Amino acid sequence: MLLPGTQLVRRPLCCIRALGHLPSRSLMNLGELVSALNDFASLSLAESWDNVGLLVEPSPPHTVNTLFLTNDLTEEVMEEAVQKKADLILSYHPPIFTPLKRVTWKTWKERLVIRALEHRIGIYSPHTVYDAIPHGVNNWLTKGLGACTFIPLHPSTAPTYPAEGTHRVEFCADNTEHLDTVLSKIKGIQGTSCLTTLPARVEGEEQTRVTLSCSQKALLEVVALLSQNSLYHKTEILLLQKPLLPHTGMGRLCTLSEPVSLSDIIKRIKSHLKLPHVRLAVGMGKTLESPVKKAALCAGSGSSVLKGMEADLYLTGEMSHHDVLDAVANGISVILCEHSNTERGFLSELCDMLAVHLQNKISIIVSEKDRDPLQVA
Repeated sequence: MLLPGTQLVRRPLCCIRALGHLPSRSLMNLGELVSALNDFASLSLAESWDNVGLLVEPSPPHTVNTLFLTNDLTEEVMEEAVQKKADLILSYHPPIFTPLKRVTWKTWKERLVIRALEHRIGIYSPHTVYDAIPHGVNNWLTKGLGACTFIPLHPSTAPTYPAEGTHRVEFCADNTEHLDTVLSKIKGIQGTSCLTTLPARVEGEEQTRVTLSCSQKALLEVVALLSQNSLYHKTEILLLQKPLLPHTGMGRLCTLSEPVSLSDIIKRIKSHLKLPHVRLAVGMGKTLESPVKKAALCAGSGSSVLKGMEADLYLTGEMSHHDVLDAVANGISVILCEHSNTERGFLSELCDMLAVHLQNKISIIVSEKDRDPLQVA
């Protein structure tokens, strides 16, 4: 909440700063800060191939006064972080992705680790976690289209199953002491839970319906037990699905409030991303005046996420040559803005959100040296 009489001003690639008196900042323990960052966006949302979380940790105890945000951690950006006395770098792209077999001065990524540890700077990377969250990179990118509604192209699933175990087992049996013996043995199998019994009428006979949850490993033992007791032929086995998370996942399928010409969409995107140029492939049978009602987008590299999606427009940082040809042949126009140009602008918005989430306990600054490596010559 702003103090009375406080004004807000925007500065390029910086947090919104309140003019006037600010509460004094306190330090945060690195573990406390990492926990808070994980609460802001759960690491369980990352793609399986990604490398996210705390990647470089100075020897404890390590306190953080300044959090430094960047899209790409290059050597130039690292020197900036050192000069600005950063204690933790949040690098959207993980600087350590493929495993390091040694840490020497030979390669630039090894040197980043050395420089970080020499100056007691931690490195944390969220990458695809921030792609998935509702308050993340892809939602920010949708603002370049104008007023629209959107849903994830590939929804994320919850990290856990709705009940304990991965399978639900159901079967009916006669009400006998033999059933009690079977149920007692089932309860003794590690990995079974939520066992319930209810009266049921099957083909005019009074029976008991048994329902239980179990793990993949326990399922083998349960099936063996039921087979030994001639109950397997009456058994139903259901594979439980992890529930989808609302508004969370990779990419976005956007429906504009009103159709807009392709040429106007290009102007909006260039304005939002602060770019003088973008690359454009016009879909077969389309022109710059063709209306755009549906757009599929993905920050960064969108080939795998956008492939096969029905839309008037694909918006991403980069796509393979052949995926662009496929889209164009299907009448879909493609706008490419270069990989990190579709991500970097999110940092200023992230800066504001983290300031609130961390209750202004630490200083948060955004790199001024971070930039896309490709330029129009």
